[in-house]
Amino acid sequence: MGAQISNSAEVRQSAILGLGVYRPQRVVSNDEICETIDSTDEWIQSRSGIKNRRFANAEESVLAMAISSGRKALEASGILPEQIGAVVVATSTYPSQTPQCAAVVADALGTGGPAAFDVTAGCAGFCYALSIASDMVRLGTEDYVLVIGVERMSDSTEPTDRSVRFIFGDGAGAVVVGPSDVTGIGPVVWGSDGSQSQAIRQEPDWLAFAEDPTQRPWIKMEGTSVFRWAAFEMGKVATQALERAGVAMEDLGAFIPHQANGRINEVIARSIKLPESVPVSDDIAETGNTSAASIPLAMEEVIRTGKAKPGELALLVGFGAGLSYAGQVVILPPLAQD
Repeated sequence: MGAQISNSAEVRQSAILGLGVYRPQRVVSNDEICETIDSTDEWIQSRSGIKNRRFANAEESVLAMAISSGRKALEASGILPEQIGAVVVATSTYPSQTPQCAAVVADALGTGGPAAFDVTAGCAGFCYALSIASDMVRLGTEDYVLVIGVERMSDSTEPTDRSVRFIFGDGAGAVVVGPSDVTGIGPVVWGSDGSQSQAIRQEPDWLAFAEDPTQRPWIKMEGTSVFRWAAFEMGKVATQALERAGVAMEDLGAFIPHQANGRINEVIARSIKLPESVPVSDDIAETGNTSAASIPLAMEEVIRTGKAKPGELALLVGFGAGLSYAGQVVILPPLAQD
């Protein structure tokens, strides 16, 4: 037998070292949304828990928001850009398939050319990317990884579509993942149900659009199907994530589910018998559903408002298009100061 491949067998622990977010300047109320859809503020709040959302302006591109949140995460972590070994961006709304968003972000932040790639897993994208980054750090592939979730959902929803227009918003959130003396990111529980792929979809696809440019692709959603799936399946994912991490619900400082729908999150919390002492992020009320940006924005909300503190345990659960899901327990990180 010839020469053998060598590989480090060392396994380290990983943690989130810093968190930064970007929220677009423009606040869009339910009343404004109802100027283009047949609905009311009362109906939207009762069905989704949403009061306002943020829509990005022309200067607040996916790229610009990703760079801003990434820069803040670096500042919060104390890690220099040139120490970053990989950049992973979770997004479904970056307008170019090539080059990938992550490579452009990495260059803009002055990281010196690390590995860079995008993850497209819908609303579960951030949790997917976080797990990938954690494994890279734990196995020694990289010392520090920048993970970003960013979306401009306002570009992807048809302004008169009553079924989706009121739900989504724009924004970005980023974290730096690095080595730790203690376990700061628990094992991931993830999966998908492609049999329900039509529940959240782009319609038409880009090939059809090329044949008929008058039919612009938009996000379509079967809200009832998504509600039933998430409300009754994500409780199982949450419980499994806690079990794999060896953490009791009473040990949590916060429950941070994807901000898809306030009513869904209430059902999930009840299904897992979450103690009333554990706060649940309600970022959706002022931010809407920001898909892959949802989890880091919601993390920022619980820390900024004092519901939970850095160093406390939080349960993250992301779910959405695919249909895909992922969840893990993390130690809440330091937050960038504006």
